[in-house]
Order: sequence, then C-alpha cells, then structure tokens
Amino acid sequence: QIQLVESGGGLVQAGGSLRLSCAASGTIFSMNVMGWYRQAPGNERELVAVIGSAGSTNYADSVKGRFTISRGDAKNTVYLQMNSLKAEDTAVYYCHARRGSWDYWGQGTQVTVSS
Repeated sequence: QIQLVESGGGLVQAGGSLRLSCAASGTIFSMNVMGWYRQAPGNERELVAVIGSAGSTNYADSVKGRFTISRGDAKNTVYLQMNSLKAEDTAVYYCHARRGSWDYWGQGTQVTVSS
C-alpha cells in the first residue's frame, strides 16, 4: 500500500520560513509527478507547486518567488521550501503524487503563519 507521509509544518511568524517534506513508501516505482496542495478553512483545495520526474516545476501565482519545490535524492521524496511566509499562507498542506492514472495523498500538515 502506497503511503505519503508529510512533515515540517508548524507555527511561524509572518516573514519566516518553513520546509515541508514528503516521502512516499510502499512502491518501487517512481512517481511521475509530485507536488503540494493546500486547503484553508472555507476554501477549496488548491495547487501550490508541482514537479515532474524530469524536474519541471509549476507554481501558483500567489507563491512564485517565495516557495521552491524540489525532489530529494531518495526516490519519491519531495520538499517545499517556503520563505517570506504570509498570514494568507495559513492552511493544511497536502503532499500529492501521481503515477499513471493513480493519485495518492498524504494526511496533511498544518502550517500557521501569525501576523
């Protein structure tokens, strides 16, 4: 059974930084796409950043220039470096992975930015 496990969330002051990590276990195959989504209370889940197997990236306009997504050296790991955090970045952040037509989600990690 494939599982995604996130870590690195927490409470930070506006202007601060956090780094989220996600590791997929339970498979020997590489995920085609990995990424991060977030959901704030009352809002729909939205894309934050994704990275393809060849390293191509895509970011939400709201985080461009502040967040950086990267893949780890270990297979099926992904990171999200979040700098210059704002109160509006407060949300539950979910790791996502896709292989073929299969989608996998982590359980989510809370990021709270105090203003």
